[in-house]
Amino acid sequence: MAFLPAWTLKQSGEVAPDERLPWPQTMAIGVQHVVAMFGSTALAPLLMGFDPNTAIFFSGVGTLLFFFITGGRLPSYLGSSFAFIAVVIAASGYGGSGPNPNVPVALGGILASGLVYAAIGVAVQLSGAAWIERLMPPVVTGAIVAAIGLNLAPVAIRNVSAAPFDTTIGIATVLAVALIAVRGRGLAKRLPILLGALAGYLLYLLGTNGLGLGTPISFAGLGRASWFGLPNLTHPVFDPAAIGLIAPIAVILVAENLGHIKALSAMTGRDFDPLIGRAFFADGLATMVSALGGGTGVTTYAENMGVMAVTRIYSTLVFVVAACVALLLGFSPKFGALILTLPVPVIGGIAIVVFGLIAATGGRIWVLNQVDFADARNLVTAGVALTAGAGDLTVHLGPFTLGGIGTATFGAIILYHALGRGGGRERISPADGASAGR
Repeated sequence: MAFLPAWTLKQSGEVAPDERLPWPQTMAIGVQHVVAMFGSTALAPLLMGFDPNTAIFFSGVGTLLFFFITGGRLPSYLGSSFAFIAVVIAASGYGGSGPNPNVPVALGGILASGLVYAAIGVAVQLSGAAWIERLMPPVVTGAIVAAIGLNLAPVAIRNVSAAPFDTTIGIATVLAVALIAVRGRGLAKRLPILLGALAGYLLYLLGTNGLGLGTPISFAGLGRASWFGLPNLTHPVFDPAAIGLIAPIAVILVAENLGHIKALSAMTGRDFDPLIGRAFFADGLATMVSALGGGTGVTTYAENMGVMAVTRIYSTLVFVVAACVALLLGFSPKFGALILTLPVPVIGGIAIVVFGLIAATGGRIWVLNQVDFADARNLVTAGVALTAGAGDLTVHLGPFTLGGIGTATFGAIILYHALGRGGGRERISPADGASAGR
């Protein structure tokens, strides 16, 4: 088998991963993928106090690494991972707005997480992926994903609660995103975060710069920024406490990536299981490279999978184009300065929607996999994980600290398998469930 596919030309219809459209169409679809991932990839670094320009640059670098390590056979884009937000905020003591002064400490933890993730990829490539699926069945992965969203909720609420005007803007942004997602048509329906943020931005600009109702947006930084320049690079600092908080996120990325690969197999009719180990390793390596330069941890993106599902264009060459566009944006300080003018309450409004969707996605995993909550093992595992994540249960283990997401992740895995020993699977009746609810 050749290292890369030959990419047979296809003029119309469904386009497989090893096929391609004519180059003008390939480039247009690549730009669309950049637009689809842009809202979330720019939002995540803003919520952590990272430079969004640098994050977008390293998302392009990571996507190219992923492309070559998987032999150009697995269509995916790597963007900023939301799984890191809560633990980065906790590890760095970030206040919630403006640049994060402790980014280097967070980067050390992100790099460690990428190393663990890459090591898991090597293990899967050598032994197969069946053990990963047994370790994290749907009830566990759903609980972990839902716990992430619940753990992040206070961050979103804090950003819209500083003043009544901020709350109004936050709610208006939520409504704009929701209306576009539900009522939008065509391309607009694929870009609810981006368009919702634009609506909130314009409303905030009118209320502050126009009517004096709040702190106005300053465009001084945008005016000083040059059109072209190198990304703002930052090097990691290794702190044991930060590593203990952030490194366990690797387990969450494994669950997320595994779900995406299974979904791609279903969409394309291709068996991607032989590429799971390489995909994990590529994602882990891309996260390490990003952390070495000041970028966020990266992961495969559901937004891009949505674009593929709608267009039925799975050509991996599309993602080479998308990565190159992201690299070009990363070399524009002017572009980064524009992102930094996004008001805090607008970011908070978007975060309410995004974090809520993350929590709801956990429930969707349970529904799609028909998880039986009449089974006490499933019910207890999910309930404990959700409470640990939402309450941000922190466990100190010597020099290492596990935050709410870490305790929810490892708690769900350990509890599920511990309760399975001995074969007892007590079922809960509807009456028992109602009593527990009271």
